Amino acid sequence: MEFPIYSTKIKEVDRKFNLTDPKERLEYFELKAGPEIKKIKDYLENNSFIAYFLGKKNSGKGTYSKMFAEIVDPDKIAHISVGDVVRDIHENIASDKSKKKELIDWLTQNYRGYVSVEKTIEDLFNRDTETLLPTEFILALVQREISKMPKKSLFIDGFPRELDQISYSLFFRNLIDYRKDPDLFVLIDVPDDVINERIKWRRICPVCKTSRNLKLLATSKAGYDKEKEEFYLICDNPQCQKERMVQKEGDELGIEPIKNRLAKDGTLIEKAFSLYGIPKVLLRNSIPTEKAPEVVDDYEITPEYYYELDDKNKVQIMERPWQVKDNKGVPSYSLMPPPVVVSMIKQIASVLHL
Repeated sequence: MEFPIYSTKIKEVDRKFNLTDPKERLEYFELKAGPEIKKIKDYLENNSFIAYFLGKKNSGKGTYSKMFAEIVDPDKIAHISVGDVVRDIHENIASDKSKKKELIDWLTQNYRGYVSVEKTIEDLFNRDTETLLPTEFILALVQREISKMPKKSLFIDGFPRELDQISYSLFFRNLIDYRKDPDLFVLIDVPDDVINERIKWRRICPVCKTSRNLKLLATSKAGYDKEKEEFYLICDNPQCQKERMVQKEGDELGIEPIKNRLAKDGTLIEKAFSLYGIPKVLLRNSIPTEKAPEVVDDYEITPEYYYELDDKNKVQIMERPWQVKDNKGVPSYSLMPPPVVVSMIKQIASVLHL
């Protein structure tokens, strides 16, 4: 399973963009993929498509789909996370009698499966994270979400989740009455080292719950804890009054607790990769360091942030290119989300024959 390297470098253009700035990011996309963006926008005026996102946990599925919508047309594109749907039902609807009755009534009319609605609902409201819900039930929940957003192109994140669900996804557009919509798989290749660092250095604001990363996505300010001899991020949301961002319990273990999940996700991606008859968009998060100068600009490479104290004991936030090893052990750079989304835009335009 080899994911191709897509070049986003335009040799005659020497401009640098700040990809964290929304305005500059818009200009960046116009330069790198303007014609394809216009073609997709025109297509979405009268058409739609379904894309199934397949990638390991923390591989960027939500980030890529939301950025695609932001750049192309947020009113014509919807992102459905199966995990978020199930969590919302479990955490919010279960305790609301009116919403719970509405859900049960809808499922009674639309769900078909080998387990009764009553038993499935009971399992859902009392489930733990290890309990698997029936595939037919997941299909029904996704159908319900889709019914809330008619005539939109869909990025479905979290289905298929099991090997048997891949065959379901092949016929899913018929089940939800999207018979004329083209469908495709979006497969994401991310080194385990990248996922490990995303988890290990993640920091959360205790007030606004904003997530950043001490190593990979710094805030504008940082501090130093003399007692612990460690640097920390300061939330730069004005409403948080410079709260110190903290590490969630368990994040220090990185990918260790989810290794089995990552292995299963990898198997799903390989299975989908081998399928015939459904187009595939292949997104690659990393590129070998030796090839980077030929195919990407420096600002498209994910920076690694590090910290130093100046002579006045003030924290200075520094950055340098972040080097990792891909799953074959090749020294590589991880890419910022925008260049990955550029390749996604161009591939989707090609898949749709635009």
